[in-house]
Amino acid sequence: MPTYSVTTVEGRLSAQQKVAIAKEITRIHNEVTGAPSFFAQVLFYELAPGNAFIGGFPLTSDQIFVHGQIRDGRTSAQKTKLIQDVLEASAVAAQTSKFYVWVYIIDLVPTQMAEFGHILPASGKEEEWMASLPPEDRERMIGIGRDRG
Repeated sequence: MPTYSVTTVEGRLSAQQKVAIAKEITRIHNEVTGAPSFFAQVLFYELAPGNAFIGGFPLTSDQIFVHGQIRDGRTSAQKTKLIQDVLEASAVAAQTSKFYVWVYIIDLVPTQMAEFGHILPASGKEEEWMASLPPEDRERMIGIGRDRG
């Protein structure tokens, strides 16, 4: 459901930093929105040097871009908290200043999305949606990450 894309220049983030950022984004999204943790997806993209520009000039800084695509229906306060918390957690995990972390939240209409083989529910309707799913699909979703700590 929520998909957070983290983009950096190649080699900027270690494997451990990526894990820490993914866990923190997942935790934050769950706490702020109430959506189950297994809905969160965090994808990392690395750009070759010379493929990122700011102001028309090649990126030479420590920049980390986080684009969060979430289902619409969240309040302005929730989105502000998401942005602030993801900004802070990403900076800490990447061992950089918040100055270099840029976070964007983009609303998507849930009825125009399908994941796990089903059209997504409106924000806040996750429990009813889960209850309406075939038991095998529900169990597979709930089991995501269960035994991975």
